[in-house]
Amino acid sequence: MSLRIAARFARRELRGGLRGFRIFLACLTLGVAAIAAVGSVRAGIEAGLAREGAALLGGDAEMEFTYRFASAEERAWMQSNAVALSEVADFRSMAVVGDTRSLTQVKAVDAAYPLVGSVKLSPDMPLSQALAGAGDLPGAVMEPLLIAQMGLALGDTFQLGTQSFRLMAALDNEPDNAGAGFGLGPRTIVATAALETSGLLAPGTLYSTKYRLNLPPGTALEPLKQDAMARFEDTGLRWRDARNGAPGIAAFVERIGAFLVLVGLSGLAVGGVGVSAAVRAYLAGKTEVIATLRSLGADQRTIFQMYFLQIGALSLLGITMGLILGGAVPVLLGPLIEAQLPVPAVFTLHAAPLAEAAIYGLLTALIFTLWPLARTGQVRAATLFRDAMAGAKALPPLPYVALTGALVALLLGAAVLFSGTWRLTLWTAGGILAALAVLALSAFAIRRLSRAARPFARGRPAWHWALAAIGGTRDEATPVVLSLGLGLTVLAAVGQIDGNLRSAIARDLPGVAPSYFFVDIQKDQMPGFLERLTNDPAVSREEHAPMLRGVITRINGKPAREVAGDHWVLRGDRGVTYADALPATTKITAGAWWPQGYSGAPQISFAADEAAEMGLHIGDEMTVNILGRDITGTITSFREVDFSTAGMGFILAMNANALAGAPHSFIATVYAEPQAEAAILRDLSQQFPNITAIRVRDAIDRVSAMLAGLAAATSYGAAATLLTGFLVLIGAAAAGAPARGYEAALLKTLGATRGHILFSFALRAAILGAAAAVVALAAGIAGGWAVSHFVMKTGFAVIWPSALGIVAGGVLATLLAGLGFALSALNTRPAQMMRARD
Repeated sequence: MSLRIAARFARRELRGGLRGFRIFLACLTLGVAAIAAVGSVRAGIEAGLAREGAALLGGDAEMEFTYRFASAEERAWMQSNAVALSEVADFRSMAVVGDTRSLTQVKAVDAAYPLVGSVKLSPDMPLSQALAGAGDLPGAVMEPLLIAQMGLALGDTFQLGTQSFRLMAALDNEPDNAGAGFGLGPRTIVATAALETSGLLAPGTLYSTKYRLNLPPGTALEPLKQDAMARFEDTGLRWRDARNGAPGIAAFVERIGAFLVLVGLSGLAVGGVGVSAAVRAYLAGKTEVIATLRSLGADQRTIFQMYFLQIGALSLLGITMGLILGGAVPVLLGPLIEAQLPVPAVFTLHAAPLAEAAIYGLLTALIFTLWPLARTGQVRAATLFRDAMAGAKALPPLPYVALTGALVALLLGAAVLFSGTWRLTLWTAGGILAALAVLALSAFAIRRLSRAARPFARGRPAWHWALAAIGGTRDEATPVVLSLGLGLTVLAAVGQIDGNLRSAIARDLPGVAPSYFFVDIQKDQMPGFLERLTNDPAVSREEHAPMLRGVITRINGKPAREVAGDHWVLRGDRGVTYADALPATTKITAGAWWPQGYSGAPQISFAADEAAEMGLHIGDEMTVNILGRDITGTITSFREVDFSTAGMGFILAMNANALAGAPHSFIATVYAEPQAEAAILRDLSQQFPNITAIRVRDAIDRVSAMLAGLAAATSYGAAATLLTGFLVLIGAAAAGAPARGYEAALLKTLGATRGHILFSFALRAAILGAAAAVVALAAGIAGGWAVSHFVMKTGFAVIWPSALGIVAGGVLATLLAGLGFALSALNTRPAQMMRARD
């Protein structure tokens, strides 16, 4: 019976409109819209990748091998299962024209390439015609950026290794480029047959081969994959198919999408503070209604249900508006977004991200409205008549506390399920809860300090009034500090992380990084290579080591992934080296290096940090597939490997006799003065045309560009959180406007001037804004340090320009919100206000 009565009263009250709930709706709508929009963009990209999987991959399936071409048995299996087969070799090399040299990512193709899609060239011509060349030289096509860098014109010649090519066209579109992964140089495409005498595909050089298969219609991909892996996994095969044509991009999109959703959850938490404040203010304004109902015999349950139904209906309205906004924006802006993406996308209404956003919004609304709603039942009718909700206890009854805790746990469970990254989710949730706790304690401390400081403000009425208002019973400090503080905390953390990442890459890393990586140095070229460097006083240091690539296939006789899970070391092939004596720069952390001249069973020295993450121990057996051959060795030592210096770092090293007989090349790092770099590159490239040089500065610039995009996306999420916090501030200021009007009227009656009253309001806003900003800055710096130290594994230093900007922004935001509603309070006539109050 009480539910029917409560529903009737709730419906009647809702007829009065949405006054008092505009900020409530804005906070909920913005938070849900942000999560829905991020999820919709992610779903659109995933749908595009799935739809165009074969085009992105270059076929229905792909088999990839490292440092070798497929064997006769492997090719026979492919030909027996495919209706069309194409072979592609991919590697880095130096394009040379006179004294000009540029790093390029070379794709060597056969006549069947591409199986899916088409290569677009300028001028328009078939790829086969372009690669046929002109005169007595084979042809090549290049990306326009590389053509400009090299100063080439169509018809000019250039060299790759010892082979000359004629530039026939500019490469406008490469259909399978999105699935190729990260490349350090612009693309050049040549025919594989033209490279036979170039020295670039010699045994031991760094290249990979990819065999694209077009399969008969209706072929089941999973059984075919299982058959291929069962036959050839131990030969180092890597398999991909059209179900995930660009796995690197798909994984990146999934991770950045999950991260941005978690940033969106931070914004929703800020909005939740605004929701809670709006509910408290609304209920305070309904004091007389509640008191009347209580006097007429309404019990606590009926009153709770009445306002729960009202706020529930408004929450559904806010969530619906957020879903409409978050779902519509990606669709409306789809053409613009897709134009900026390197992959296809399908921007339409996707049900899954909208449902995810709705669940987040519903749980957030429940969590932040249940608490103030539950407190109304603790207040007696007489207390309600006298002083709004000031008589309510700080905590609601225990069942509501337990229910709130259960809802928080459910929200966290949903976030873990939807994001797929439980560790990041729990760290984010822990950070938000810790920040809220710190900010709530800070608000309490600010109120207490304001009360304690009032005696020191005697003779300064504006200061006295401001401190009295902050420390008064209306508790203006908590909503301001919580809403603005949490938004600024997220922004401060993002600013510190971004600044430290940029510092590590742009300042710290180049200070210790080598000038060049040189790869594909043949063993007989090493003496001449070292002679050029040793005689150059501008070269401060040189390091070199044998270089092979291997895939870890088994650990202690079991498949490696069963033992170490999906650790990054097991995702593809890794650099492997060998050494006899212990290198001078190597630090053993556990076990012992093999004796010099050791010729027994293979022994392995593994990177210590990665070994700990994979659960490896001294004495474990590990099988590594190198050039199609399995080599099983025993782990006899762990060693320290520092990848942060951009120098040489091998996950796995073996004794010399285990690998010396395998075809391989050498890799070298050169540390030189900047002014000598060009001469070093020129001399070594002329003497050894097959050697590839990778300038570390160029690699750093490309990584910096990627991080800049990531930082921009994260900053947008943080800005949305801050916007929500500002809306909450406006809501808090609006809710306190009647009280400020009465305060201004009272002060005018006592003789205060408009200037003193306005100055008092400004002081109040500035103190609260500065307090919120300082606390948020401390929390943001702590969060930034934690992410930099534990996740990014980089050093940390406070980025003071960003930090000071946060403090200034907090003060300014609170001033704008507070003074915007203070002006109307100053214009109120004292007599009118006093009569209304009576």
